[in-house]
Amino acid sequence: MEDRQTPLDVTEANHVFEAAMFEIKRVIVGQEAMLERVLVALLAGGHLLIEGVPGLAKTLTVKTVAEALGGTFARIQFTPDLVPADLVGTRIYRPDRHQFDVELGPVFANILLADEINRAPAKVQSALLEVMQEHQVTIGAQTFKVPDPFLVMATQNPIESEGTYALPEAQVDRFMMKVIVDYPQMAEELTVVQRSLSPAVAVKEVLPIERLHAFQKQTSEVYVDRTVAEYAIRLTDATRHPANYGLREHAAHIAFGASPRGSINLVLGARALALLRGRRYALPQDVYDLAKDVLRHRMVMTYQALADNVTSDTILDGILARIPLPHLELAREATA
Repeated sequence: MEDRQTPLDVTEANHVFEAAMFEIKRVIVGQEAMLERVLVALLAGGHLLIEGVPGLAKTLTVKTVAEALGGTFARIQFTPDLVPADLVGTRIYRPDRHQFDVELGPVFANILLADEINRAPAKVQSALLEVMQEHQVTIGAQTFKVPDPFLVMATQNPIESEGTYALPEAQVDRFMMKVIVDYPQMAEELTVVQRSLSPAVAVKEVLPIERLHAFQKQTSEVYVDRTVAEYAIRLTDATRHPANYGLREHAAHIAFGASPRGSINLVLGARALALLRGRRYALPQDVYDLAKDVLRHRMVMTYQALADNVTSDTILDGILARIPLPHLELAREATA
């Protein structure tokens, strides 16, 4: 009976994740949008790419989130000399037994922190692509499942080009969201400096992995109206055919728009965000709030866009302004 009632108790989920957010903020100052996206990724079971210049607590954020959860956590510092075996594991010959044993790599964890992911070569990225998409690793003739849930939270530095490799578009598309981290406000930075003068805070585990499993199942029960899904699809379609939405000036700036995975992740993310906000139903506003994080890395820009200083965020701002939020009857949504 208890398992049947859990998916209906959105109030409990709201309280638990508020407690998790409070625990994380004991270490992380500001960055509310990034923290909210991290929790959305956890609930929706999607991978997260965090981009920002050095010193903005990207790595510390992921590490703190992992400490607030149960389960296992592994960190891999990506470097140009990394090989796939360092990530997924390898076969080791045992002379005393005349046989090979499989040594599993650090990828076998609930939360994998891929630090500076764009420093690894193509072979490593290919190995990571399989585990991100299939949640499994192939070593020799054997296939091994990674723990459930399995989330990759990767960081990358946008200002360096030495010793870095551009991520393949196929792999970038596997990330549910790409979050851009900016500099803190002066008041927030003052708090950061003051906290650096004191001993580090010990983070408590507030969300065991078993409860996260339950909340992930609860997320799948959040109601998504057809109107919400259609709004998500229109936003994605506008990245492919901007002229159809009154944005003809950006047609020459987009080589390829977002794939259908963009629409899917918009809806899945909206579900998770609705649960975090204490609702049993998703609203178009949830899709709107996540649109830039879900779609920005799925757009391939042209050289003309580079020459005109037009970014994917510039185009998405225009799309969000051009496509109005659909109206929903909240009473009908709540009943559904």
